[in-house]
Order: sequence, then structure tokens, then C-alpha cells
Amino acid sequence: MRMALRLAEKAKGRTSPNPMVGALVVRHGKVIARGWHEKAGEPHAEAIALAKAGAAAKGGTLYVTLEPCSHTHKRTPPCSPLVIGSGVKRVVIAMIDPNPRVSGGGIRAIRKARIEVTTGVLEGEARKLNEAFIKHVTSGMPFVTLKIAQTLDGRIATASGESKWITGEKAREEGHRLRDANDAILVGINTVLADDPSLTTRVPGGRDPIRVVVDSRLRIPLTAKVLRQKSSAGTIIATLPSAPKDKARKLQGLGAEVIAVRSVQGRVDLKDLMKKLGKKDIMSLLIEGGSEINASALKAGVVDKAVLFFAPLFMTGADSRCAIGGPSPLKLSQALRLDDVTVQFVGADIMVSGYIR
Repeated sequence: MRMALRLAEKAKGRTSPNPMVGALVVRHGKVIARGWHEKAGEPHAEAIALAKAGAAAKGGTLYVTLEPCSHTHKRTPPCSPLVIGSGVKRVVIAMIDPNPRVSGGGIRAIRKARIEVTTGVLEGEARKLNEAFIKHVTSGMPFVTLKIAQTLDGRIATASGESKWITGEKAREEGHRLRDANDAILVGINTVLADDPSLTTRVPGGRDPIRVVVDSRLRIPLTAKVLRQKSSAGTIIATLPSAPKDKARKLQGLGAEVIAVRSVQGRVDLKDLMKKLGKKDIMSLLIEGGSEINASALKAGVVDKAVLFFAPLFMTGADSRCAIGGPSPLKLSQALRLDDVTVQFVGADIMVSGYIR
């Protein structure tokens, strides 16, 4: 099963809105076929592995990281009939599909065909691998990761706004791998006005995420890199219904998609935005904003995971810019806590990741 999970991970960031799935066919203690789902619209992992095994699958065991589907996808047929027709005598599954259209249906069909089924093998690892899929298929919203590069005292820029570069090259490379793994990347308009980022992925073979800019009044310059610089993905401008219509038309003329989002205290409602992005099959989203958008996302409760890069620096001074803006809680009990925390060195910097409790 661990081999199957590693196969599934080969397609990280490429299968949306589908899950990452790996499969192995084993007979007489030997792996005779492997497969993984490479991208949406392509054959599923089980179908690939069973096709490779052919008649040799009869009497063998199929290991698969997610319950074989029992319904027809938009572009691919169900896998449970393929499993039943393959002649395997046993199926080992890491986790049951959380999709309400599937959940348990594939397993019931396979068991009805008198094939032995074992579930829950390395389930925790399988769920973590597909945490974005699980969030999207159960809530309709993307799995959101908040990424911050900061000093040891929690600062992201000097008083004059200088921030390049707080962290080292290795940490920045890791940040680009995060972009590659996510369907979309989100920043606030202040980041665009201050830094004019391109928000592309700069790793070999990397994939550009869809660029999302939160801009309630459409202040974005028509010369901004997110509008002018070529990308393999599009750009979405999230604004309020009251935003200038003529500016919206100009942005659309440059190829950007402008979507109106519900207002909360005169600002874009990030929870409503997540619902709209989820409907566009955006399964995972990375926030790389400034202190205000970071604070707004946390306050709105849309953040699932935080990835923090700490450089071995002290910025010092109350006038330098903190990583998360807005008012602080009055009580320590109101502070947000991370669970399942991991810590590692990335070059000279420290990478801390965890899940918002």
C-alpha cells in the first residue's frame, strides 16, 4: 500500500478535481502491474494496473489507495466492474471514497461479486495525500494553505516595505513547489500594488496555478504582471458588485475573469469567494498575501493549513510589518493553534507546517 501511495503522489497537483490514486496488482507475493491516475480525463489507477496485468491478475490481489468508483465520471467509466471482471480474489483499499456519490458503493459491488475486501490500510496517510480532494468533495470549497515567509519575530517587510528576500533560495524553491502543487494562488490587491508579482511557478516542469486577486474596488493597474505576463493558467479578479463596470470590462478585455463576490463590511467575503472557486473545480488554493489578506483569511475561517518559513533574522521595531494584521485577541485562549505540526530545515531557514485547529 505504501508503494501504491507513492505512485499516487507522482500526479500531485495534476488530477484536480479528481483524487490522486495509485494501484498495484500482486500475485504470489510479486508486483506484476502498477498504475496511477495521471490527470482528470485519463484512465483511473485501477484500470491502468489491471489492463497491464491482463489475464495474470486472475487469483491475485489488487492494492488501491482509494475505493474503486461505482459511478460513471464525466469522461471515464466506473472501475468496480473492471475489478470484478479482472478475476482478482482480493482487494485491499486504503480509504473509502468520501464522495457521497461513491462512498461504499464500489466496495458493496465488489463484495457482492464474492471478492474479499480489506479497508483502512494506511488510511491516515491516504487521507493526508488527498486532503484537498476530501475538503472539496465534502464541502464544495478548496483546501486552503496559508504560506508566510517571515523573520523569527514574525515580520514580513521593513517599515519601507522591503521584503526581498527574507528567506533563502532553498525556501523560495520550496515555495514554488507549493505553487506547483496547488490549483490556484491568491493575493490581495495591496500585494499587487506593492510588489507587482507574476505569481508563476519557477521549478522544472512546474505548473502555473490560476492567479486570484482580491480587489474589492478594482484598483489593479492594467499593466500588472498578473494581467500582462504569460501564464499557462488564467487570472481571476474577485471584486464587489459595486466595483466600476468600465474597469471590469477592460480587465476582461485583457483576458482576466472578473467575478462579483458578496460583501462583508465593504470587503470581499472570502468564504463566498471560496464557494465560487470550488464551483470552478479549484480543489486547492495557496494564499501568498500580505498581512491584511492573511488576517482576513484566518478570521473568515477558510484556512485549513499553514506553512511558515522562518529566516534566522530579527527585524526588530514596531513599525516593521507583521505577518498577520488586524486586531489581536484579548485572551490567549482565543489564539489560533496548529495541530499535527512538522518542523524541518530548508537551507538555513526553518519550515513549520500544521493544520488550523
